[in-house]
Amino acid sequence: MLFPSSIAGSLPKPAWLAEPNKLWPKWRLAGAELAQGKLDATLLAIKLQEDAGIDIVCDGEMSREHFVHGFLEFVDGIDFQNKVEMGIRANRYKAMVPTVRGEVKLKGRVHGAEARLARAHTKKKLKITLPGPMTIADTIADSYYGDKVKMAMAFAGLLNQEARALQADGVDVIQFDEPAYNVFMDQVPGWGVDTLHRAIDGLTCETAVHICYGYGIKANIDWKNNLEGEWRQYEKFFPALAKSRIGGVSLEAIHSRVPMKLLGLLDGKDVLLGVIDVATDKLETPDEVAGVIGEAMKYVPKERIVACTNCGMAPMRFDIAVAKLDALGKGAKLAREKYS
Repeated sequence: MLFPSSIAGSLPKPAWLAEPNKLWPKWRLAGAELAQGKLDATLLAIKLQEDAGIDIVCDGEMSREHFVHGFLEFVDGIDFQNKVEMGIRANRYKAMVPTVRGEVKLKGRVHGAEARLARAHTKKKLKITLPGPMTIADTIADSYYGDKVKMAMAFAGLLNQEARALQADGVDVIQFDEPAYNVFMDQVPGWGVDTLHRAIDGLTCETAVHICYGYGIKANIDWKNNLEGEWRQYEKFFPALAKSRIGGVSLEAIHSRVPMKLLGLLDGKDVLLGVIDVATDKLETPDEVAGVIGEAMKYVPKERIVACTNCGMAPMRFDIAVAKLDALGKGAKLAREKYS
């Protein structure tokens, strides 16, 4: 199939599960009810994607309060009781984060329950996302390793452990989310790619890395508004990713100032093309979605294009996110009719 559709990873949680319209929502359930609620919401996310005609579905990250901390909660050696305020993404915004106080080790499976449930209830290709090691290292305080690269590599080993287990669960695509790549561009060709390779070591399923300009929250929108001229961050590390072992690259395209010609730097990679804007409630039309795909075809073989969202939709209004899913499915279908 040309232009299969997928989302970057997250959908808004239903209001009965967590606070709506927040990036760091508080759970509204607890104990066994919360555990079951997370699984119920996972089934809902799959159903919404299937109804919208999405071809590669995911769990919607319904079991995670935050895309990074949802992983860290399953790691020993981390102090969640005494969070500290830290500037992340080069101090773009501040957040209360836990601290690494000892050697990090997985307590057990992280996303096994929702992955196995999703696999049992959909015949579509299934994608599960994990935070990337560079982004983890930029979203947690360290009082043990004393070296950001060493800490990132330690987390990469844990990510690999969970990724191999997800592959055994029947997951078809494992994606690592690395928004920090767009901040620490000069470091990506070195330890950024090295830690990513450690995370995907031994995987035979499809792999991807997601690199965007952030959720549609005020801090990210303000940052993007202050970026002058063309957004050329991707240019600094796409050549390194083209030479890497990662299978695909998820990136921001629609309503951005990213020069589309930069996609040509990803020769040989699948391109998960952002055709849905998560920073606005305005709905894309199928024609708009197909138009972005058509523009990307000037630089990427059409067989390598996946229609995707710019970033996750976790903080978005639930009804808007559902409508954008529909636009994504219809836009990809229209593109197949126009360009096949």
